[in-house]
Amino acid sequence: MNRLETYLSGIKLKNPVIPASGTFGFGQEMARFYDLNVLGGISLKGTTGEERFGNPTPRIAECREGLLNAVGLQNPGVDAVVAHELPAVRKIYDGVLLANISGFSVEEYVAVARKFDAADEIDILEINISCPNVRHGGMAFGTDPGAAQEVTAAVKAVTKKPVYMKLSPNVTDIAAIARACEAGGADGITLINTLLGMVIDPRTGRPIVSTKMSGFSGPAIKPVALRMVYQAAAAVNIPIIGVGGISTADDVLEFMSAGASAVQVGAQNLVDPFACPRIINELPRKLDEYGIGSLQEIIGRSHKL
Repeated sequence: MNRLETYLSGIKLKNPVIPASGTFGFGQEMARFYDLNVLGGISLKGTTGEERFGNPTPRIAECREGLLNAVGLQNPGVDAVVAHELPAVRKIYDGVLLANISGFSVEEYVAVARKFDAADEIDILEINISCPNVRHGGMAFGTDPGAAQEVTAAVKAVTKKPVYMKLSPNVTDIAAIARACEAGGADGITLINTLLGMVIDPRTGRPIVSTKMSGFSGPAIKPVALRMVYQAAAAVNIPIIGVGGISTADDVLEFMSAGASAVQVGAQNLVDPFACPRIINELPRKLDEYGIGSLQEIIGRSHKL
């Protein structure tokens, strides 16, 4: 048995390490650095119904604590992704692929999900509900349990593949959102997405990112992400993919102990392109050091102590 293998809705991953959507493109760029087949899975760049240019620049800013971004879901649209990006990544990668889907209405989520569900290359649909609901004043779908459940149920009605809802951390009760997604039929959840942050130029007093506030990621968000994974794992009975500030094998073990079945590495890919294979290579040594037989043994163990 492979000590590192794990499962998401019955789908086997050779290890739990997945590059997070938005930090890995569609795989082509990173394939120049290493063989992508070492990865447990890949969450592809967020995709909408139509092509999007994204937000005006500047839309990336570094800070001591991590990274802020307001890329704005720049992508070529679902039809171009299905026609060109999926066949291209399958030429270089044979593992688990997650299609990350974004939308600004329930209808858009449904339309994009239906097209990815029909794509043979895709194994799991990951639904990003941190997007603003344009029909309800811009409030993100993922900040309201009713809206989260509505999107989940609508997508599940048109798909056969596992559906994982990617949750926003910008809420007061993450467990309530997780339960709403489970009630809507979700096969799993991914959390967390970026926190809402800001960085200001001290010389001018001007916000550096064009949107003023933007998504904050990196090492500083890990304790928040870990807490939310722990809370969600106690609230639902579906698999969880943990995300937020992961940069080492120890981080992976923490998230799996909190209840995650797999993890995603985000901002660290931009700091160190070799972060994912390095973490994967570190894991067997850490299992030996801590007397752990396999990763399957530790999923959710913190809840039993």
